[in-house]
This record gives sequence, C-alpha cells and structure tokens, in this order.
Amino acid sequence: MNKKKKKLIIILSSIVAFLCLVGITILCYFSVYYKASENAYNYMNSSPTVEVIKHKEYIEFESVNKSDIGIIFYPGAKVQSEAYAPLCYELASSGINVYLVYMPFHFAIFGMNKADSILSAHKDVNHMYIMGHSLGGAAAGSYLKNKTSSFDGLILLASYITNDLSSTNLQTLSLYGTEDKVINKNKYDKNKKNLPNLEEHIIEGGNHAYFASYGEQKGDGKASITPNAQMIHTKNTIINFINNQK
Repeated sequence: MNKKKKKLIIILSSIVAFLCLVGITILCYFSVYYKASENAYNYMNSSPTVEVIKHKEYIEFESVNKSDIGIIFYPGAKVQSEAYAPLCYELASSGINVYLVYMPFHFAIFGMNKADSILSAHKDVNHMYIMGHSLGGAAAGSYLKNKTSSFDGLILLASYITNDLSSTNLQTLSLYGTEDKVINKNKYDKNKKNLPNLEEHIIEGGNHAYFASYGEQKGDGKASITPNAQMIHTKNTIINFINNQK
C-alpha cells in the first residue's frame, strides 16, 4: 500500500472516530434527564373528579365536569413529562382540562408543533391556553407565532419568549420564584416587552424546579417553601387568571 492510500485511510479513520465520539456524547447528553418522582406518579391515576388518559403523544387530565377550558402544557428541558402530573391533576380537579405533552428527547424545541394534534382532537374546547415551563415556555411562545387565533392566552412558568407577541390579543400570565437561580433574569426582564396583556406573579420562596416534582435541579436556588406549596400557589394563580378572562 502506497503512502497516499495509507494517509487517506488514517484521515478517514480519524473522521469516523470523531463522529463516533460526537454521537456517543450526544447520546449520553440526551439519556440523562430529570425523572418524575414517586409522588408525581400518585397523580397519574383517575379519580371521581379527574380522568387521566394516556395517549401516544400526550397525557390528558380531563375534568369530569366537561369543561370547555383547556391548557396544552410543554414541559421543561430534560424533564420527564410525568413530573408535572401534580399540577396538571390539580388544575383538572378545579375544572380545567390539561394536555401534558411528551417531547422527543425531553426537549420541547424538538416538538414545538405537538399542540397541532391536540387542537384537532379537542375542538370542543372553546378556550384553549398554552403553557410551558422553562424551555417549554420558550417553545410554546415560538409555536404561538402563527397560531394566536387558536388560543386565548399563554402561561409561562419560570420562562420567557424571544419572539414578539405584543401586538396580539393574547392574555399572558408569567410566574417565577424568588429563589430561582436557573432562569436568566436579565433576559427575562429584557423580553417582557414581547408579552401581550401581561400579568406577572412572583412566588416568594419558590425556585425553578418546584413547578414540577422531580427533585432538586442543578444550579437552582434553595426554596424556602415546599414543592406542594409552590404547586398549589401556581394552580390557584392560573385558575384566577383564567377566571378573570371570562
């Protein structure tokens, strides 16, 4: 084998090795995520007030009162969808249907259009909102860009959007905790101008992770309230926000 062929083989081998390394790195990154706690799974069963239905692409928390109000929920990055079951269940028990989306690789940016199929399947819901936690909120905002007529409003949990919706008729609710060390507060403040008809609520003692039930999150602040207290505060704020739109 001449030197030219040997050099080519070495180059090709190096490229293959590099691509394999990149592939393994990406696989490892996406395979590590925040898993739903045991407590979260306690809210994954139907009851006399809430029917929990597991679809292929989302989990439906349906109020038995046959409400015409619904929320499509985009989870945060690298968080298992079931971790949001407590909040979804409590909202449904208060008369609001919630559709908790399964996201590819637990990243909402890979499934921003997932709401399309939910809208098609639930045309009887006359007042639909879209909600997202952290990166899920950003993805929900991006999705809304061309779908504003299908929704009454946007609900952000420890999140912000970079696309401008300020000229729309949407109603917006934004919640975050005082101890949240994950959200970029400078970017949050900078992008508030993108939100139409904004209602903002700051949860005293709340942090980034306690909107769901998956334990503590790396880099987050230490909350001075319990996960259940933050969830109940969030639920009540969302209910009041929606009731005020009637």
